[in-house]
Amino acid sequence: MRDPGEEDAGVHVGGDAYGGVRLAGTRPRRPVRSARARRRNLILSGLLSTGVLIGTGVVWATPRSIGSVDAGVTKAERGAENILLVGVDKRDNLTRKQQNQLKLGRESGQRTDTIMVIHLSEDHKKITVVSLPRDTWTTIPGKGEHKINAAYQFGGPKLTKQAVEAATGLRINRYIEVNVLGFIDVVNSLGGVTVCTPVPIDDPKAGLTLAAGTHQLQGVQALGYARTRATARSDLDRIDRQQQVISALLNRALSADTLANPAKLASFVNSTLSTVKVDPDDGLIGLAGQLRDVSLDDVEFASVPLSNVDFKAPTGESAVLWDKQAAREMFRRIDADQDLAKPSPTPTPSKKPTPQAVRPESVTVKVMNGTLVTGLGARTKAGLVEHGFKVPDEPGNTDKKDYKTTLVRYPAGQEAAARAVAAVIPGAELREADVKGVQVIVGADQPKIQKARPTAPATAKPGVTPTTRTAKQNICQSQG
Repeated sequence: MRDPGEEDAGVHVGGDAYGGVRLAGTRPRRPVRSARARRRNLILSGLLSTGVLIGTGVVWATPRSIGSVDAGVTKAERGAENILLVGVDKRDNLTRKQQNQLKLGRESGQRTDTIMVIHLSEDHKKITVVSLPRDTWTTIPGKGEHKINAAYQFGGPKLTKQAVEAATGLRINRYIEVNVLGFIDVVNSLGGVTVCTPVPIDDPKAGLTLAAGTHQLQGVQALGYARTRATARSDLDRIDRQQQVISALLNRALSADTLANPAKLASFVNSTLSTVKVDPDDGLIGLAGQLRDVSLDDVEFASVPLSNVDFKAPTGESAVLWDKQAAREMFRRIDADQDLAKPSPTPTPSKKPTPQAVRPESVTVKVMNGTLVTGLGARTKAGLVEHGFKVPDEPGNTDKKDYKTTLVRYPAGQEAAARAVAAVIPGAELREADVKGVQVIVGADQPKIQKARPTAPATAKPGVTPTTRTAKQNICQSQG
């Protein structure tokens, strides 16, 4: 979906000041807060740092740390709120050296390449994050049909807010704008983040080369990982990577290493606060006190159902089209505070509800060879990766070498993911077990992974059911 002649793949989560991060070591010490309050505040700052800003009350924070921008939002009349997060690619103030280092190109002006809608539930105990593809072909109020990311160029924050409201049917109550360089500072303040890619990435335009597997990335590399589109699904894969980076930063921010290190904590919070702009009189600081019990399990990411991932616009641009009916139903459920991971409570009477599809790229698998036959594990991994499953680690060997039948083992709650894996392994047996993630133990039946189906034609629907993952599921975890 890359347009001809397009130089930059750009994402843009991060700072706006293009300067160093200020530590708050010279400020007076404030009273020590409770462990619950500190944990709550770190969750909020972690979300803020990657663009999913929902508030902060960290002891180092001051309202003056946050910039201001007028998006013409409407304040919420009830407890639930919708926040529009816009990642702006502003490069006017960058030196040529900075542009070359970050592989951003030299175009002037600003573009929005990251657009997310964050919904806070009525009781403020659940957060749903929906990434809107930047190539979404839609009607921009007063401007006709364009990609949704053109709204910022046409009319700045206000028109962007109006375009998102028109597309989703949601009323936007808060607006957050972030930029590039502060994201690097935030990642570095935490000592980097851990990501895992199921396929190799080689993108000279983003300055990124990674083998398949798990990697520890510092700021510049993490930015490249979040902005590259050099994989099979282009911008849609990039959305998945951005959500993974958000989850990884949240996990790192909440780690004991960060919580127990006052200098690292202060650096993280202050670099986070310096990266954003919000609408005037946002009341962001006051929101923190209402989000007392949010955890990684309570942050849910969703994708918009699409009907065409390779739409050729009248302008000649490559774009994507939403499945309007499915998207409308998804945003209706979000607005009604319904959990997208659960079946709709009001299915169409004439149709039986179908189980939610599990995308291979959302499943991480550990492969083990349960026989004495050399190479079975590697062959099985290659087949699973071809289907899109994440297999970041090299295959291992079981202690027992007498497995006759190939097993797909899974922990409680991950049966759907395990079934997706078993569906491509003929004869595999499903078994719930006390393990950390989905495992494949290859048996003496030596199964051959079914060949992945060819890519569907441009007019085919990739699936209309919204897929969801929590922040905890998104982070890279060792499988046991």
